[in-house]
Formats: sequence, structure tokens, C-alpha cells
Amino acid sequence: MHYCIIGAGMAGIAAARRVLEIGGEVTLFERMDQIGGTWIYTDEVGTDRHGLPIHTSMYRGLRTNLPKEVMGYPDFPIPDEPDSYIGSERILAFLRTYADRFDINRHIKFEHLVLAVSPTADDRWTVEVEDLATHQRQLYSFDFLFICNGHYHTPSLPSIEGQEHFAGAQLHSHDYRCADHYKDKAVLVIGAGPSGMDIALELAKKANRVTISHHMEPLTFAFPPNLTQQPDVACLTEAGARFTNGHNEAFDVVLYCTGFRYNFPFLSSSCGVCVEDNHVQPLYKHCININHPTMAFIGLPFYVCAAQMMDLQVRFCLKYFTGSRQLPTAKDMLDDMRREMEDRWRRGYRKRHAHMMGPEQGQYYADLARTADIEPIAPVMTKLHNESSQRFVDDLIHFREDVFRIIDDEHFEYVKG
Repeated sequence: MHYCIIGAGMAGIAAARRVLEIGGEVTLFERMDQIGGTWIYTDEVGTDRHGLPIHTSMYRGLRTNLPKEVMGYPDFPIPDEPDSYIGSERILAFLRTYADRFDINRHIKFEHLVLAVSPTADDRWTVEVEDLATHQRQLYSFDFLFICNGHYHTPSLPSIEGQEHFAGAQLHSHDYRCADHYKDKAVLVIGAGPSGMDIALELAKKANRVTISHHMEPLTFAFPPNLTQQPDVACLTEAGARFTNGHNEAFDVVLYCTGFRYNFPFLSSSCGVCVEDNHVQPLYKHCININHPTMAFIGLPFYVCAAQMMDLQVRFCLKYFTGSRQLPTAKDMLDDMRREMEDRWRRGYRKRHAHMMGPEQGQYYADLARTADIEPIAPVMTKLHNESSQRFVDDLIHFREDVFRIIDDEHFEYVKG
């Protein structure tokens, strides 16, 4: 059987490794010239040399906001070193080591852009690809398809009254690279998620002043003196912003740290998948396309142990793709999805939270493992992820000073913290 994998980032190389392990043929299409996906840093913004939007959202000096102990694959951890929170270049080096170890690179067609995907009558896949170096297009045929193109590349921008009148610069965090470009400027950061807070703190080292706008309760951290917070923006003006509390402030730059949209521009309507406010549906267990169950999405859930979960999802899908287990009927899979989503809606979740896991991630991992009868993720991973995430919330300034050590499948300890 021949498997197509779209994307050679953390999810794509995990999928390739497991397909090769079962003796399948695999072809990965990667639009960049190297593996790593969002972990690749570039100074470029806008478009690349092929005229395509820059894929990566990586910024200079980024360190992980999760400890490395939970960021490796189940049987291939990130090598030990003194710090738990490490730079993006170390993650990229780790992914390259993983690809080398499982001889994945020779299966990758670099600088190949997937243009269109459509199902055949017998539920195989036709994939149209452009070789970006030669501009030649070619059609390929595959038995199975893993979509692993990530979800940190297409900015989600809010609509705010007065945006068209603001005289300064407006950009999304996708195009933020380093704080040096904002020296002596007044910057408004909209959004207080992990990236928004991280970028705001970096900007405060160079900018004249930084204001972070969010809709949470006021944050109580000991911020730098030139970093303040305000509630949501009511409107932008020519000179700056007015907030919902009536406060007005002048700014040179508005930086939107407002997340990303799931985007699969290569999927034809015949693939039977739609995306509504980041809810990708209809999917069985957040990965298998119910309408065409020889297609799977790897890595959609967020606030998770990413590499651990991606490996688990791939192993889950391969149980069904190889015929080792039979999928439920389409009706039963739809009912399973609807039950979960209805439970989320009852608890106040919105569509954009459809794939959010967080503290619930352990239940998701256990469900995948139990349903497909596969090796589960060690419980210590979920425990450490949730504990370290809480410490991030409690002490945004110093959480990266924590150092952890895995003791066994159930336990971890603070080496420093």
C-alpha cells in the first residue's frame, strides 16, 4: 500500500516512521527545502522565493513553553540536557535526528507544493503536486493519505472597528521575528495567549512601552514597568486605540497575537471535509475523515503533548488502514463525534474549541489506545504537561527556570523549581 503524507514537520515524520515500520510505501510532500515545519526559523516575512506565503511563525529566541520532557516521541525522547525549556533550534535539531534515525529523508520530495487532493471512486486519492524548482506539475495516486501540514501558518485576524483608519503598522504574530525592529516604539499587543505574553515580554526589552489587551481578569504578574495591560479594544483610531473601559492610548504598532486558522487549501469539496471556525469535521476521534476513511488528519488537537499524541494518532489510524481492526459504521462514527461535541457545547465551548484538549488530553489518549488496542501514552506525560502548564499560568515570568525529570511512566520530579 502506498501512503501520501502532506508535510514533513513533527507530525509528518512521525507518520512516515510508522508507515515504514509496517512495510508500507510512503511519499512525503514538503513545500520547504528541509524538515521541521513551524520549527524552522527565517528572517523572511511575507512571501518566499517561490512567491508563496512564508510558512513558519517562528520568532528569534523562542524557547518552548512546555518542558522538553513531554515534547519527544514515546520511544524517542529529546536528549537530556540541563534545561527543561529549550530553544527552537534544539527542537529542530531533534527532529532532524529523528528523521535520520528512521531513514525518512529519502522518502521526502522537498520543495513540492500540493495543489489539489481528490478521492477516486474506490476511495483512493489523486494528488496534484507542483515541483517548485521546475514548475512542473504531476499527478500521483495513493491508497491512503495523512494530512500533516500543521496549524500555525495561516493567521486569524479579528475585525475591529477603525482598523482601516489606524496610521501605524498592523501585523500578525506570524510576521513577528524579533524585538529589535520595535526599538523606542509604542506597541499594542492584542491577545494574551502563550505567544502574546511571550512576545510582549520580549518587546518590553526594546520598545518604549508595550500594552497588552485581553479579555481575561487582570493579570497579577510583576510586569516590567513599561508593560501595562488593558481590556479588549473597542476601536482603533488614527493615532492608537480606545479600550472598552474608555481609556485611549497612542501606538505606533498593533501586533495581533490572535491565533491561527486551520487551512487545507488543497482539499477539493469532494473530500467531504469542512472547516467552521477551526472545527474540522466530520472526523472520527479528531483524525479519520468519516466521509472518506482512508484520509486522516494528524495533529489537530491543541494544548497537548504534541509529538506523543501525533505518534499515537498515527498508530491509531494504521490499525484501521491496515485492516487490523474494522472501523465502526459511518453512522456510529458520526454519533461518536456528535456526542463529544454536544458535551463540549454544553460546557460552554465554542466551535474554535472543538479540538482543544488541555486537562482532558489524558482521556483522549486513553480513548484512542483503548479503541484501537494500541500502546497508550505514559500517564506521566499528561501529568507533567498539566502541571507545567499551571506553573506557566501562575508565574509567567519565571516558569522557564523550572527543571523536571521523568522518574517512570507515572512519576516526575522537580530538579529545580
